[in-house]
Amino acid sequence: MKSLTWIFTKNVRQLFFHVFLLQDCGLVLSIFAANQYEGTVIKVADGDSITILHEGKELRIRLAEIDAPERGQPFWRKSREALADYVAGKEVTVEEFDVDQYGRVVGHVYLGELRINSELVRGGYAYVYPEYAVSKELYEYESGAQENKAGIWKLPENERIKP
Repeated sequence: MKSLTWIFTKNVRQLFFHVFLLQDCGLVLSIFAANQYEGTVIKVADGDSITILHEGKELRIRLAEIDAPERGQPFWRKSREALADYVAGKEVTVEEFDVDQYGRVVGHVYLGELRINSELVRGGYAYVYPEYAVSKELYEYESGAQENKAGIWKLPENERIKP
């Protein structure tokens, strides 16, 4: 049985992590500890959706704050491949941001300390989803990808179709 001191200390650490995350995002919100899920990525559906095996159950995840080309749009295969290269078959941690209308957990996906959502935008494999984005650095990463003509930004402008 875990001691009350250990449980309290762990919860305080989680609270401070979320306070710093919220400060970094420039938000003023009520603070609640986010749900966290760990699991193995068993499917990469597209450039912003995965399925993990968490505690013996499949959990569908939509990467928060980003939007990748949809099936059939220019660059969708490369976007999906980029996400698969990062996470397919690997253990990831997902911090829940929301739950969408399809019942998917919308979250930030981490491979160790690396936030995959950010890496996809930085590499030009996904766009910032302005209706939902709160992380300031995502806009900086997207600007950098545009300037460097990385990923999607290599395409002629008429082929850059936002999902």
